[in-house]
Amino acid sequence: MGHDRSREYGPALEAAYRFTLWLVPTVEKFPRSQKFLLGDRIQATGLDVLERLIEATYTKRRTRILDDANLGIEKLRFLFRMAMDLKHIDPRRYEHAARELDQIGRLVGGWRKADHAASA
Repeated sequence: MGHDRSREYGPALEAAYRFTLWLVPTVEKFPRSQKFLLGDRIQATGLDVLERLIEATYTKRRTRILDDANLGIEKLRFLFRMAMDLKHIDPRRYEHAARELDQIGRLVGGWRKADHAASA
């Protein structure tokens, strides 16, 4: 833990991995009534994004996979916003999630752009 593996796996995948490490215990603190609805949806979507980025790392035709990852990131933005509005997370955690998701989105966008340029 604590190792920067972005050179090995790529910065988008490494950022998504670190975010998911934060996301799982954060969602575990949701009220019991929401842990199995909104919490599960957030965790599943976060894991889906991570899986898409793993797939993109090991696939040559990755445009569609990166698009799917971007869509998952956008879903997470709304799900975290809803969690904050419902007071399941505090504004500080919401701001952290929003910053991290923006960063991951930029990294995925840059990856997609570089991949598109390389295939053109």
